[in-house]
Amino acid sequence: MQPERAYTVRRAADDWLTEGLDGRSAKTVGLNRGVLKLVTAIIGDVELRKLTAHDVRRALAYLGQDYSSRTVTLAHNALTRAIRHAEANRHVMHNAAALVDTPKGQSGRPSKALTADQAAAVLRAARTSRLGAYVVLCLLTGVRTEEARALRWDHVDLDAGSIAVWRSVRLGGDTKTAKSRRTLGLPQAVVEALREHRIRQDEDRLAAGELWREEGLVFATALGTPLDAANVRRSFKSICAAAGLEDGWAPRELRTSFVSLLSASGVPVEEIARLVGHSSSRTTEVVYRRELRPVLVKGAEVMDQLFG
Repeated sequence: MQPERAYTVRRAADDWLTEGLDGRSAKTVGLNRGVLKLVTAIIGDVELRKLTAHDVRRALAYLGQDYSSRTVTLAHNALTRAIRHAEANRHVMHNAAALVDTPKGQSGRPSKALTADQAAAVLRAARTSRLGAYVVLCLLTGVRTEEARALRWDHVDLDAGSIAVWRSVRLGGDTKTAKSRRTLGLPQAVVEALREHRIRQDEDRLAAGELWREEGLVFATALGTPLDAANVRRSFKSICAAAGLEDGWAPRELRTSFVSLLSASGVPVEEIARLVGHSSSRTTEVVYRRELRPVLVKGAEVMDQLFG
């Protein structure tokens, strides 16, 4: 079977998005659709059989002038997989994208961490927000925002002061890794915030009446339905503004702040890794290296305390 002459890069991308992502979440499909749109805007009309490694390299380098290295990498990976799908269907004889190294793009914004004073201001501001308990939970326990959104009341024991982090909003409801499934003790501030939050949710349930959709979620809309990421971002932005923080903070940085505050208090990285559900302390060191205190100062600090 000869490759189809009129089969373009854009058609290959569309076919892969339609046929090659079965079982993937809508978020994953949307992400790949978005990055492929960036590529096909440049080389989408090129016949796939005529596509060269030079064409791919040129398109990715062009993207790198305006987009982050992560976006360029995602675009390259998606294009490679789309052409592999076309290759399997005999639309092309070789994969030009697989012959190219991914060029660098622009530096993305690094994660930030709240200082102790900033964290205290956020906790104060959260008291008046509908999602205040969400922010308190993420900041004081380090749970991922995707885990908090999936948290159910039957996984919360306020009398014992613990939560079972067993679910997330990822496809299939699984946590990110096996070690992400963990049971955490709750600081008293979290217990109190969740008690108040449950009272507010009971009031929402009564107000909604027959419109209420009971899904057992700790954090839900005023009708009981699941929150989406946009709901959380808007509420968190308002809390940060009320706390006097500059613009630009993201909900995921509550987890970064948790790591930073523990590390600044002398908690070993191995223990922090267990609390945040990382598969190893190496992951914690690589992902949060800016927030971790240098380990080598610990010995000197202890000796100063003993003999200083």
